[in-house]
Amino acid sequence: MEAWVVWLIIAGFFAVAEVLTFTFGLGLLAVAAAAACVASAVGLPVGVQIAVFAATSAAGLGVVRPFALRHVRRPPVLRSGAAALVGREAVALTEVTRHSGLVRIGGEEWSARPFAPDLGVVIPEGARVDVLAIEGATALVHPREEPLWTS
Repeated sequence: MEAWVVWLIIAGFFAVAEVLTFTFGLGLLAVAAAAACVASAVGLPVGVQIAVFAATSAAGLGVVRPFALRHVRRPPVLRSGAAALVGREAVALTEVTRHSGLVRIGGEEWSARPFAPDLGVVIPEGARVDVLAIEGATALVHPREEPLWTS
């Protein structure tokens, strides 16, 4: 078996392992094996192929991997607008049913519906609710206490 085929198999192994583990290291080793495969296909000796693999691996693991990990570990983007309201607490200003309702989120009044309207949830006026989603200009809310159920 020719050396470039062996390097190609090694590259494939590392690539599959990276996809299964998301280590950000095995993929770089796959790239290094692919570089060694190219060196072999050009006709360079085995010692040079190993040196290409080692140098490319060291460069990838020492330079590229820290940047990739820093990018992945970056905190989430600051939410603004309606998306920033999801997860906040609100107060029901009127009874909230599947057809109508009004809540105060922070200092703003929003039309509201229960998050699961098919269950027949009725949220009484004055109840504290959690905002689970925003659809257009309507907040989908769920009561913090037990809701009233209608059949």
